[in-house]
Amino acid sequence: MTEEKLINGAKAITTKIKIRLLERDMSQVELAKLIGEGPTQVNRAIHADMSPKSIDIRQKIYRVLNIEN
Repeated sequence: MTEEKLINGAKAITTKIKIRLLERDMSQVELAKLIGEGPTQVNRAIHADMSPKSIDIRQKIYRVLNIEN
């Protein structure tokens, strides 16, 4: 996978999550509390960090916001 595809994929993830948060009038802090994670960790996950913890958090976010991954 090229760097450009990785960057575009990361942007798509970030955009999809942010749109769902806006649709629900929910902040990242509220989302973090809802899934039992810290706001900083949630922010990293939203911005497509690839650590195992961020991947786990994104899975929780997808479930809460009804996003297919």
